Amino acid sequence: MDKPEYRSALIVGTGPGLSASLARLFARQGLSVALAARQLDKLAALAGETGASLHACDAADPDAVAAVFKDLDAKGRTPDVVVYNASNRVRGPLVDLDPADVRRAMEISAFGGFLVSQQAARRMLPKGHGAIFLTGATAGVKGFALSATFAMGKFALRGLAQSMARELSPKGIHVAHFVIDGGIRSDARPVPDNAPDSLLDPDAIAETYWATLQQHRSAWSWEIEVRPWVERF
Repeated sequence: MDKPEYRSALIVGTGPGLSASLARLFARQGLSVALAARQLDKLAALAGETGASLHACDAADPDAVAAVFKDLDAKGRTPDVVVYNASNRVRGPLVDLDPADVRRAMEISAFGGFLVSQQAARRMLPKGHGAIFLTGATAGVKGFALSATFAMGKFALRGLAQSMARELSPKGIHVAHFVIDGGIRSDARPVPDNAPDSLLDPDAIAETYWATLQQHRSAWSWEIEVRPWVERF
């Protein structure tokens, strides 16, 4: 049973957590890696480690997103794997939320996912090959109090993924949505000594993305949930 082969990955919304783990894993697996983020100053070390190219990009700006893809096209590095990992949170009582802040958060969490997916699909469809992965959250399955904005954005992203999977999968594009159901471990958020493995290991999440990427098309998943073993659901 043949597994799909991928050569070039673009990760949009790159930081020190999951995106960094994905970049390292993709690079180890032989893919060329491109990293896109609004701020690139903290990504130099990761780029050096993975050989990734860096691209300044506001994911909610159609022209900026298109420019990243055009730049990669010109360099012969058009991605056949695209991961959208950007999001924005605005937390607070519904009646106190600033509409401008809510709009901006929605643009990053959901509209940006559409922009990136659209550019990716335009390049993948003629080849009948590619993968578009969208990073979701618990908030895309159930909305929590004081978190209306994040819930709206992640619900929209999940709907986008489901619609794209139904439209693009029969045309050879693997679309998958990942529900990250729990907190992710980081230097700023270490695992408590009294609760081992109670936070998601970003390297372990990345391995799940890779396993999904390697699925044969006869058994594609459109949605994957990952959660710590002690997380309630």
